[in-house]
Amino acid sequence: MAESTMEARGERFLRQRQVLFLFVFLGGSLAGSESRRYSVVEETERGFLIANIANDLGLGEGELAVRGAQVVSKGNKQHFQLNHQTGDLHLREKLDREELCGPTEPCILHFQILLQNPLQFITNELHVIDVNDHSPVFFENEMQLKLLENTPPGTMIPLGNAEDLDVGRNSLQNYTITPNSHFHVLTRSRRDGRKYPQLVLDKSLDREEQPEFILTLTALDGGSPHRSGIAKIHILVLDINDNAPEFTQTLYEVQILENSPLNSVVVTVSATDLDTGNFGTVSYAFFHASEEIRKTFQLNPITGDIQLVKYLNFEEMNTYELDIEAKDGGGLSGKTTVIVQVVDVNDNPPELTLSSITSPIPENSPETVVAVFSVSDLDSGENGRIMCSIEDSLPFILKPSVENFYTLLTNTPLDRETKSEYNITITVTDLGTPRLKTQHNITVTVSDVNDNAPAFSQTTYTLRVRENNSPALHIGSVSATDRDSGANAQVTYSLLPPADPQLPLASLVSINADNGQLFALRSLDYEALQAFEFGVRAADRGSPALSSQARVRVLVLDDNDNAPFVLYPPQNGSAPCTELVPRAAEAGYLVTKVVAVDGDSGQNAWLSYQLLKATEPGLFGVWAHNGEVRTARLLSERDAVKHRLVVLVKDNGEPPRSASVTLHVLLVDGFSQPYLPLPEVAAAEARADPLTVYLVVALASVSSLFLFSVLVFVAVRLCRRSRAASAGRCSGPEGHFPGHLVDVSGAGTLSQSYQYEEKC
Repeated sequence: MAESTMEARGERFLRQRQVLFLFVFLGGSLAGSESRRYSVVEETERGFLIANIANDLGLGEGELAVRGAQVVSKGNKQHFQLNHQTGDLHLREKLDREELCGPTEPCILHFQILLQNPLQFITNELHVIDVNDHSPVFFENEMQLKLLENTPPGTMIPLGNAEDLDVGRNSLQNYTITPNSHFHVLTRSRRDGRKYPQLVLDKSLDREEQPEFILTLTALDGGSPHRSGIAKIHILVLDINDNAPEFTQTLYEVQILENSPLNSVVVTVSATDLDTGNFGTVSYAFFHASEEIRKTFQLNPITGDIQLVKYLNFEEMNTYELDIEAKDGGGLSGKTTVIVQVVDVNDNPPELTLSSITSPIPENSPETVVAVFSVSDLDSGENGRIMCSIEDSLPFILKPSVENFYTLLTNTPLDRETKSEYNITITVTDLGTPRLKTQHNITVTVSDVNDNAPAFSQTTYTLRVRENNSPALHIGSVSATDRDSGANAQVTYSLLPPADPQLPLASLVSINADNGQLFALRSLDYEALQAFEFGVRAADRGSPALSSQARVRVLVLDDNDNAPFVLYPPQNGSAPCTELVPRAAEAGYLVTKVVAVDGDSGQNAWLSYQLLKATEPGLFGVWAHNGEVRTARLLSERDAVKHRLVVLVKDNGEPPRSASVTLHVLLVDGFSQPYLPLPEVAAAEARADPLTVYLVVALASVSSLFLFSVLVFVAVRLCRRSRAASAGRCSGPEGHFPGHLVDVSGAGTLSQSYQYEEKC
């Protein structure tokens, strides 16, 4: 019979669990997109399917894994297990509602689903449904009461209560007692909702008729099936002691700080008894106190002092209810209740739990999630309120999210070249007194992006190379640096196409792509190319590559590789030119001017003139700085008619180069004098026949007349020019060249204008 009853109860329990599971699935399917509530019966086996999160969130298969779904619960203990492939949310372990929530009803476990890309929080609740798995238990299995025989009917005697860890209808509901004619029991409720029994006297006692009673007190819960607990009540009927102790207060309410030291006096209770002698002596004791109360408080039986013998913790228990009994020597007692309210102090620092962190972060990225974390504080009130902060100087901000979650974001795009690593200290502070704080350090590195082009050390480079250089000569370098790192900072160099298409740049210079060194590919000639300019590009190896440009100007330095070249008198191999000088010429008379040029430049082209040889030294002189040949003194009849002068033209280079020219000068009495041939010509004519001589003389006479007319015209012009030149030399500046040198440009242009006539 008992076995069939148990089987019927088991089947009824299974049906109830199936109904509860149906409620679980219905609750999960009806949950909203932002906050969902699921249910599960406590003591359900590990691996139980709570819900399919992917279906509830409307996500496809495998999307939870792609978005890095996490189940985040308060504290370090994880009660759930999420399958990223199927989206099923399972229990990781059995849940004991009494262990999780104690007397709190409903028992709600809060957890969040954290999704990345984009960041999303889904708040969820799991309602742990109580099952009737605990029976009521009395603190004392046997109770002893002493009642005076003259106790009036209707007297209520408090009894020790039982405790049931279940909640709701499964908790303790009422008390019953063994049926008898003298007593019945009432079920009362305390402020906190707990129920306790009171024994009511229905009929007057008579010690002589019945000196004691033994009753059974039963505590019943409301579960199905019912569970119960029992205790024995032993009632002794006492002889008359007509005054019981009375407390000065029927209820004591005190507050005590949770950090109060041990042996602190919480409160002192006091009771008086109007009787005398042994019946008036009062002693104090806890009345049916729980083990927790006895471990926490100590009652002095004589003074009534209640002392603290265990440290309090507001977070574990914030209210104690103590029943105190004062008993006299005759066995009569009075009772009072002490409510001890524990006052919270700020003794718990905030806690920070880091959920995710992203490092490194690419520079120049817009607002980026760096870390996600949650904060909590076990204290209450202001002591449990929390604020988070980071240093103001950092380019990061904190944004609060749901359920004490915070997101650390970049406030501005980061620049790796300015700072490549950040040490972020997150400070979590409560608002208690004194304030407690917790700090957590996060190191975030910044990865490089190719956002800096190479920069040349100069925008323009000027290089100098002497002509006639050897091929492959290193003539200089360009240098560029890149503030990026890695391949983004590796610089390669190249030549830009010349602006002048006629410039054969590819045959002139080359550049080392790795270090920017420039080389002359062939020998340069200053006279052909004095300077040239080209562009250089420096490019990094980033993607995409960045580059910059610089200009390079190469100046070819002149080398003294050209000797002076005489323009006048002409050196063309024809008959030598003869200069005519009248004997009446004064000292300083301009005979002629040697004109020469030098293909070099600078001091390599500064020319000086000197008389190297002369038929009659001292008669003629050459001005060193301009090559003018002048008479040095007055001419006399004793001076020879024909003179041969050798003039040396020399530049100022190192080593100097020179050229020489031969001048023939003929002294005449006047420009009407017939032209006199050179000695060699005269000797040849003397040997000719007389007829030829006569013809020559006649021709010379006619020519002399014509030549005289021309010479007169030229002489007039020369005199005017000579006066103008003399005036210019007297008033003009000396110049910055040495007095014995003349500067002649490469094109052969003279520094002053002269006019000569060639007599050939």
